[in-house]
Amino acid sequence: MFVHFFHELKKANVPVSLREYLMLLEAMDADVIERKVEDFYFLSRASLVKDERNLDKFDQVFSHVFKGLDLTLEDHTTQLPEEWLKALTEKFLTEEEKAEIEKLGGWEKIMETLKQRLEEQKKRHEGGNKMIGTAGTSPFGANGYNPEGVRIGQKEGRHGKAVKVWDKREYKNLDDQVELGTRNIKVALRRLRKFAREGAPTELDLDDTIKSTAHHGYLDIKMVAERRNKVKLLVFFDIGGSMDSHIKLCEELFSAARTEFKNMEYFYFHNCLYEGVWKDNRRRHNEKMNTWDVLHKFPADYKVVFVGDATMSPYEITYAGGSVEHWNEEAGALWLERVTQIYESAIWLNPVPERHWEYTPSLQIIKQIMGERMYPLTLEGLDKGMRELSR
Repeated sequence: MFVHFFHELKKANVPVSLREYLMLLEAMDADVIERKVEDFYFLSRASLVKDERNLDKFDQVFSHVFKGLDLTLEDHTTQLPEEWLKALTEKFLTEEEKAEIEKLGGWEKIMETLKQRLEEQKKRHEGGNKMIGTAGTSPFGANGYNPEGVRIGQKEGRHGKAVKVWDKREYKNLDDQVELGTRNIKVALRRLRKFAREGAPTELDLDDTIKSTAHHGYLDIKMVAERRNKVKLLVFFDIGGSMDSHIKLCEELFSAARTEFKNMEYFYFHNCLYEGVWKDNRRRHNEKMNTWDVLHKFPADYKVVFVGDATMSPYEITYAGGSVEHWNEEAGALWLERVTQIYESAIWLNPVPERHWEYTPSLQIIKQIMGERMYPLTLEGLDKGMRELSR
């Protein structure tokens, strides 16, 4: 059974190794958990999953292998109209009434009956004993009662009788194709970290102290410099206009980057990089910094990241005077080319889903200027971007 589970995980592209599989078997042999499916789920997840982005795949495989859940049935449940499951009332029954309610008789019978009801039901039901609905005694639905059933569309359990809790999977948002949260961004950004020990020796080097003490025959304390992230980051954020719909995602990226990189500088621009950038959007007309000054101040060993949707008129990139806010003496494309010439490691992160990129001419122009180093703001895209900067 466990071998089948292992092969199913490999088939689902969850990177599990033989060492992790043997560790799981050792834990089972040592009886570190009770013989319950729930306990085994948490143990196997902790043993076999190394990367958070694979948790959703693991949940699906686990359900398929150990709970008999047909992977093809998930689409049927997610298509149920929301109004069918609105909890207008709840069902409260006496113990005698509960005892009279019929059980369906096991998992296979429940799944077979659910599939049949999905095919038959055409409208919302409330308070019934057969169809999918609310506040009833049907085995399927929400906010009702049945000693053996499938909970659909309910926030949490009430009677603890559901055989299968068919709600959204806990880690669905960690799939590598979805937009990010601050926690996931931090995980992806860590790929760019490069540690070194610099400065005054302020930390105890325990291994060297033990070795030196044993060699000399007396206590010989050795100190070492603090270990710090050497990577220096320069980030340019597009702000305003079409980027307003991506503010939350950019805030999460900014927050995560400030936590992971102590040597980080940031500036704002609008649509395309021109001769001036700023750090305070409320005073951007009065306290602009010359872009040349920024490029001269930060040396070429900085990693550069542009964050923007690259959505604008192509004239704003290719022509002098193309900016929608002021008369730019030089084309935005020229400024972007200067950045890529000075900084060898430079990428563009785009919050727009990659499937829409081909329909935006300005995006294609910027992508070409950046040497095709444009990545979507998903976990997978950010991971690829960090790999590019680490080269």
